[in-house]
Amino acid sequence: MDSFKGSLDAVAACRAVVRGVKAVCPTACCDIVPMADGGEGTLDALLASVGGRRCSAMVHDPLMRPVRAEYGLLDAQNIGGVRGTAGAREFAGVRNARNANRKAEAEPGRVAVVEMARASGLQYVDEHTHDPLHASTFGTGELIRHALDDGARTIIVTLGGSATNDGGAGIAQALGARLLDATGRDLEPGGAALARLDHIDTARMDPRLAHTEVRIATDVTNPLTGPTGASAVFGPQKGATPGMVRQLDDALGRFAQVIERDLGRSVAAVPGAGAGGGTGAGLLAFTNATIEPGIQLVATASRLAGRAWTADVCITGEGRIDGQTAYGKTPAGVAHIVKRANPRMVVVALAGAVARGVAAVPQAVAGSRGADGCADGSVARTIPRDDADYSASVDLYACGIDAVFPIIREPQPLADACRETADNLAATAANVARLFAAAVDADR
Repeated sequence: MDSFKGSLDAVAACRAVVRGVKAVCPTACCDIVPMADGGEGTLDALLASVGGRRCSAMVHDPLMRPVRAEYGLLDAQNIGGVRGTAGAREFAGVRNARNANRKAEAEPGRVAVVEMARASGLQYVDEHTHDPLHASTFGTGELIRHALDDGARTIIVTLGGSATNDGGAGIAQALGARLLDATGRDLEPGGAALARLDHIDTARMDPRLAHTEVRIATDVTNPLTGPTGASAVFGPQKGATPGMVRQLDDALGRFAQVIERDLGRSVAAVPGAGAGGGTGAGLLAFTNATIEPGIQLVATASRLAGRAWTADVCITGEGRIDGQTAYGKTPAGVAHIVKRANPRMVVVALAGAVARGVAAVPQAVAGSRGADGCADGSVARTIPRDDADYSASVDLYACGIDAVFPIIREPQPLADACRETADNLAATAANVARLFAAAVDADR
């Protein structure tokens, strides 16, 4: 299971499902594998699956206020395919532009996890304090520096849940880069200032970065700029007005131009460059970074495929299943991985909410009297549907999910639903287990 935002983390969600299954099948062998797709919760999922220790440091939040934030140091010897070795990786079938041919001189060593949301997340702002023009990723850069101080030579940076739209400029500044205007003055924090960027000075960049592999984990493939870029797609979620979106998109465009001129790296069009308010682009520009799907990274580290070989049923899920689920979100990623490892696996997805059209009967409700007639003699009723939702539903099942169930048992306020998530998950998992138990008995 992935986390259910606002109610349960991934570990708690897994335990709730186990509670429900065990209530029906006490002898069932349940293997808990907490998952995440590169957004919030990835640190917790990796520590739970792999082991390691949680660290904290005083850094700056998006508005440059002091805050204590966590990062993780993983037990390297327990990490499946996540090791301190360098090399380009593919993301969504597209190699990482210029980075694909760069070889990092990383040495095997400690692996750190820096979750961007811990220092630069939306939880630090509200409707009165959000400031997408000036919010900075400086604190995330400080966490990376602390990880370097701890001896990390492979750093996993998970992007998602940020309040920032500065293209990772703050990270670069925290790691020693100078972003200068035409008068030679350092730019102030935030994405808007990048419109005045004249040149980049990397002479004072932390030298350890040259020998450090940075792995960017994300669940999106958006480019840096344009109609599907960081500002246009994610800016409004962070409080950006249409005018701000245009301003930020132009500023990030300027940032990309100067990066290509001064650093020789083309990052604007790389899939995933727009993740985390453009932080993907900044990390590609200033470090030996590659981008990969977060779900694949977590699954590899937790050896999900290997653990699926001997299993009969996989129960996965997250807070909401909708048209985006088939494109890099946890349930679809889990289904693809376990079905590839064990084609006979049955995959069930549970969610706090299931969007209209997902898991719906495609065309009509038909009775036992054929396609045009129902059991009571009436004519089959066509179900209103949105074509996009229907397509999403088809994509969802095509990726390996066999059935989808919402866990809400009655209409209720959101606050109550969040408070009762664990019990609702357990109850739905129990019903799923009853169905399988009944099917097994009938088969016998």
